[in-house]
Amino acid sequence: MNIQRKYSLPNCTLLLEGLSDVTRAAHFQEMRPELSILVNAECYLSGYNQPLTGGREFFESLVRAVSGYAQEFLSSVPNPQAHNQESELVEFQKIDSNRHRLIIHSESAPEGFESHSNNSKRPPIEIDLNTVQLFDLVEAVDQFFADTQTLPELSLELQPVTRRYGGASQAVIRQVVPAAVGVSSLAVAAIAFNLIPPPQMRPPQPKPDEQTSSTTKNLNPPASAAATPIVAAIPTPTPTPSTKPVVKDLETLLNTVPEITDPSQLRALNRQVYNQVHPAWTKRSGLQQDLIYRLGVAADGAIVGYKAVNKEANQEVGQTPLPNLLYNPANRAPISNEPIAQFRIVFTTNGVLQVSPWRGYAKTPEVVGARITDSNITKGLNQKLYNTVRQSWSGTPTFTRDLKYRVAVNKDGVIADYEPLNQVAFDYFRETPLPKMFNAIYGSNVAAPNDKEPLAHFQVIFKPNGKLEVTPWQGYQ
Repeated sequence: MNIQRKYSLPNCTLLLEGLSDVTRAAHFQEMRPELSILVNAECYLSGYNQPLTGGREFFESLVRAVSGYAQEFLSSVPNPQAHNQESELVEFQKIDSNRHRLIIHSESAPEGFESHSNNSKRPPIEIDLNTVQLFDLVEAVDQFFADTQTLPELSLELQPVTRRYGGASQAVIRQVVPAAVGVSSLAVAAIAFNLIPPPQMRPPQPKPDEQTSSTTKNLNPPASAAATPIVAAIPTPTPTPSTKPVVKDLETLLNTVPEITDPSQLRALNRQVYNQVHPAWTKRSGLQQDLIYRLGVAADGAIVGYKAVNKEANQEVGQTPLPNLLYNPANRAPISNEPIAQFRIVFTTNGVLQVSPWRGYAKTPEVVGARITDSNITKGLNQKLYNTVRQSWSGTPTFTRDLKYRVAVNKDGVIADYEPLNQVAFDYFRETPLPKMFNAIYGSNVAAPNDKEPLAHFQVIFKPNGKLEVTPWQGYQ
């Protein structure tokens, strides 16, 4: 199984790709699969277009050098682990109190990075970081070591330095700590001053609902270290004390359960997803770019996972209601082998929500459920529906395009379901009497109760000039 893990900070992102030993991950539906074989490691730093890439040796050297240099910087005590040119691929050099040089010894330097060496054969890559970038890198490494499902056999041993060296660095700490955005980075500072013992083991394995961000992808191991940046991930929200949704590894889940592809079922689920997300999306302003996500949805409409499709979506997930809409295992049985539907959801910059099946519709969907087909009955219900809606619709329309709906009624002419068919129908539904009619019967404006009785379906069009059209349903266009 090919796996991808991502540890993100504002100025640094670590992306690890590798394989899992399936014999050690028999219960991967309940927990994230273990990344035990590292194939490729990428380090993205703000201000640089190209990532630093390499394999297992590069990554191990990077984490040793980062941790050693952070300890040295905070304690002002030289740490040879940060400057070992003989046996390490990665080393650090201090330029001044706010500039730090990261040096990677490799055969070639990727485009976009400057090489200061005169050695034409194996010029090292040299990157200058400020202190904030440095400590974001330290925090990303800390996130990796806190993730017990990624390279669990890799450990880091830091030795505390003598306390008497701490006094000379208090001013540095006062400058650095506010700049470092990660809480766990402070552990390095504490070790540097012998305030806490050095770590001897990894922390206890977190529960499945407390996992860090991850994603599993079906991909081939990269042919070279210079891999294309992958920004998709399943952002894991911080659970509240009262609600702890389980964030599933969406790719893994989709690879192990059937996929819902029936167009009619997808159409019905599309409505349920929209009805969940639309009223919950309250932060509709301030987006600089559209946020696009891939959703996994169970047959009952529960959102069981999501993955950012573009970089902005990964960074701005807090602007969406998705973290709060993941299903709560306290209210629903855990996902096991249930079929999953996939949807594409877009939070647009103009505040419009878009939901559609991830792969589109294989054919034109049909309305789900039994239908009234007797022509004499449907003719009478057509007129009854027209009269009911016409009497309830008043006022001057503000919309400039036709509002189209599918409206279903039972044998008594009572409205049982309604569905917007175009975007303006979503945007201006409050100018129609449909939500009031529906709410008066069911106490809700969204999806109808699960009623098995046969229904007659009609297309209802509200025109900008105040005219109303009701015609028998001919199917989705």
